[in-house]
Amino acid sequence: MIVTITREHSYVVIFCFTTHPLSSILRTEVDVDYSSSSLWKTIVARIGHGAHKDTVDTWLQPVRATSIEGDVLVLEVPNQLFSDWIAGHYRREIEETASGLLGRPISVRCVRSGVEAEPTARPRPGVTVTRRRLFNADLKLNRKYTFDTFVVGPSNRFAHAASIAVAQSPAKAYNPLFIYGGVGLGKTHLMQAIGHYIQDKFAEASVSYISSEKFTNQLIDAIQNKATVKFRNRYRNVDVLLIDDVHFLGGKEQTQEEFFHTFNTLYDAHKQIVLSSDRPPKEIPNLEDRLVSRFEWGLVTDLQIPDIETRVAILRKKAEQERVSLPDEVIFYIASKIKSNVRKLEGAMSRLTAYSSLMKAPMNVQVAEAILGDMIGTEEMKTVTTEAVQKRVAEYFDIRVSDMMSKKRPQAIAFPRQIAMYLARTLVGSSLPEIGDAFGGRDHTTVLYAVKAIETRMKTDEGVKKIVAYLERQLKE
Repeated sequence: MIVTITREHSYVVIFCFTTHPLSSILRTEVDVDYSSSSLWKTIVARIGHGAHKDTVDTWLQPVRATSIEGDVLVLEVPNQLFSDWIAGHYRREIEETASGLLGRPISVRCVRSGVEAEPTARPRPGVTVTRRRLFNADLKLNRKYTFDTFVVGPSNRFAHAASIAVAQSPAKAYNPLFIYGGVGLGKTHLMQAIGHYIQDKFAEASVSYISSEKFTNQLIDAIQNKATVKFRNRYRNVDVLLIDDVHFLGGKEQTQEEFFHTFNTLYDAHKQIVLSSDRPPKEIPNLEDRLVSRFEWGLVTDLQIPDIETRVAILRKKAEQERVSLPDEVIFYIASKIKSNVRKLEGAMSRLTAYSSLMKAPMNVQVAEAILGDMIGTEEMKTVTTEAVQKRVAEYFDIRVSDMMSKKRPQAIAFPRQIAMYLARTLVGSSLPEIGDAFGGRDHTTVLYAVKAIETRMKTDEGVKKIVAYLERQLKE
């Protein structure tokens, strides 16, 4: 190759003369003979340089490239959730990387792994059949808690999709699956829906559903009656273990020890574990680090407060199930007044249905307002915002709200800021990133540290405990 450099006015012009085709200079990677698997491995490695390791491990590592059909790279994904996620997050980057490696435009097509094509309902390879009769005979699942009766909206779509993926492919999609959210947002519904689905589709699979409180009580009984071996066999030989309200394990050292070994036994045997809590693993007080770590091995997903459209859909679904007819204005009235959780929405609907049935009277907004007055009053009284928390805390400590949003670190500002973050978490129910944004764009780890710091000080410092209790009362009034 000959390179000539000339200067024309203020520009430098570079001429390159070569006997080789330009493509051979610009596309050195084209000459590599990629198989579909080696191509995919290279793509994942390159994307991994700029992506979080957890993202790559969760979404890209389980995917397999099966073939290159002309200008199409075929990717085999475990379920529809993977396909949707890749399409929404990495399709363009995958196609651009593949095109650069192969030297021609490449598109991506995702196909399911074919697990649903089996003609008969039988356990997936990840679930081995074990003694169904023993475990499922006393499995107490609410028949109303199925995927068909779960109303999907923006606040719960991801958790719902992840639950379906786990139910369709136990121990293959996400293990464990950890679902968290506030009271009455659908955690128990999704867990039991998983149980129902697996029972229906995998005729021989054993499923156990239990709350962590009941798990603890059974362990205590087993120790007292010298029946720990029987207890362990009961929960370490299931195909699917569903544990509700796992945050109750916090502070119970012996129960945590037992559950740690139960978790390991099931996980190592490729059994599915599903857990629910009112908060993410790292925020469960007095939970051992080794359990926190294991709870985060799979997928952690949350349920948020439903928006008004979802609340309306939930009420309509409930009315359809109860075979009652309510005017749209009544449904919209309830949805606009009761915002905190699904359970309360359904309770309001049940109360109106009972009144209408007993009194044989038509329903309208005025009647609904009279019947639901106490529920709506309580709901409105309990509505607390992060802005209200910031204002109240600033007034109490005689500082400005802007001080808490600033980068200032003196104790006179840092301590009120921590209390405000704690109250935003416990009273408002905001997520860590949301609180961080509200306090000057702080990282979620800073918020988590603040919440834990106040929790710790309240246990040892009566003064701090009284300050928090006072502010809570003020905000709730």
